[in-house]
Amino acid sequence: MSDRRPSDRDPTDGDPTDGAPTDGALGKRAPAGPRQGGHRPGRLRLRRAGPRYRPLSPLRDHLRESFWFAPLLTSVGAVLLAGLTAWADEAVVAATIAGTGSAGELMRFDTAAKSVVSSVSSAMLTFIGVVFSISLVALQMAASQFSPRVLRLYVRSRLTKATFSVCLATFLYSLLVQLSYDDETDPVKVTSVPVFSGLMAMLLVVLSMAMFVLYVQSTMRLLRVPHVIDRVATESVAVIGQYRLVPPDGDPPVELVNSLTLLHEGRSGALRDINIRRLVRLARRHDLVFHMVPRIGDFITPGTPIVQVSGGSPPRPWRIASALNVGVERTMHQDLAFGFRQLVDIAIRALSPAVNDPTTAVQAVDRIHQLLGMLVRESFGDLRFRDRYGVVRLVVPVPGWECVVDLAFTEIRICGAGQPQVTRRLTAALDDLLRITPAGRRSQLLAQRSLLERAVDEHVVDPENRAFGLAPDRQGIG
Repeated sequence: MSDRRPSDRDPTDGDPTDGAPTDGALGKRAPAGPRQGGHRPGRLRLRRAGPRYRPLSPLRDHLRESFWFAPLLTSVGAVLLAGLTAWADEAVVAATIAGTGSAGELMRFDTAAKSVVSSVSSAMLTFIGVVFSISLVALQMAASQFSPRVLRLYVRSRLTKATFSVCLATFLYSLLVQLSYDDETDPVKVTSVPVFSGLMAMLLVVLSMAMFVLYVQSTMRLLRVPHVIDRVATESVAVIGQYRLVPPDGDPPVELVNSLTLLHEGRSGALRDINIRRLVRLARRHDLVFHMVPRIGDFITPGTPIVQVSGGSPPRPWRIASALNVGVERTMHQDLAFGFRQLVDIAIRALSPAVNDPTTAVQAVDRIHQLLGMLVRESFGDLRFRDRYGVVRLVVPVPGWECVVDLAFTEIRICGAGQPQVTRRLTAALDDLLRITPAGRRSQLLAQRSLLERAVDEHVVDPENRAFGLAPDRQGIG
């Protein structure tokens, strides 16, 4: 989000000096010489500093959003566990008969253990239906009360998947264990008594109950607006911390030389991530500079201008397309604006006539105020990523301060102009930000302050109510 030094790093390959910010003379390069073994003499290599870039894995992201992977693993584990406990039951019976000549002592547990396992297998299927029904109700309530964008919190919940998986594994285990039952009633001829199988079934039931209690508690928390807003804000703060901005060092902008615009040839969807390592490595190999045209979160289609190549002959377009992660919806990975988008969506949905919940909108404004307060002194500009020799190879556009402020306040101001609780909180947020914002950035906040006053004037006729609606209040109205 800035012309910042943590972004001026080479996230290329596993070299220990990759990813280092440039500093003074280290950021400059000597005249280039011929390549020798992949290195260029005369260039100082940079020390590693700052956080490393981690690309968004399509496979990992798909597995986090799917409900089949974790149940599949636990089902395989249940099959293996059923075979292991069946072998243990046969082994303990054989050892008992070899030592005493009879398994009469173990036979006392046979009927009770079989009854327990049979009850577990019949009850767990109904229990799975209860867990699944609660999940569907939670998703429906979240979509109607908050925003469809926050459904990812429920879909990606590890606890939900773990609870569903453990319950399914318990059902499958108890079902498979019954296949190993021995109907022999003679203590001398019996080959298997479900001793370990019964104990394991009981342990799995206890584990399922514990997971269910935790799952219900987690679901109840996620159905409460403050916790959902806090989760979104926490993820946004993490994005800011991962790509911490610092004042620019006066480097001139990277100019386009003999540029050629390449068009997107991949699938349509939202641009969720750019594999910076791959693009920097590709640009270094061809001695180019890539200027990305879309921002993270933009919707791209085949034929959309995707990158401007400067400095030489471009690589094949499919190689650039392979470095782009395009999906159905946006993610918080590298996309700070998506955090603001979710908070604004929650606020304007709460301000709709069907919901009419200005207090929820105020809670969303609280977090928007927090995030903007973290950004007021950060430098904005295109992110520039360098290779290991300090040469800029990739330029990625990001939203500017004006775009972030407009995203944060415009829609809430329009939808909440007639709600004094919201307008008073917006006034307090703008006044606080004006106190700490550098002079060069106050114009956008002043414009929002003026538009807020105009909107209140249009919606509130009485002068006293207008004055009340524009009085700053951190709680809205008490």
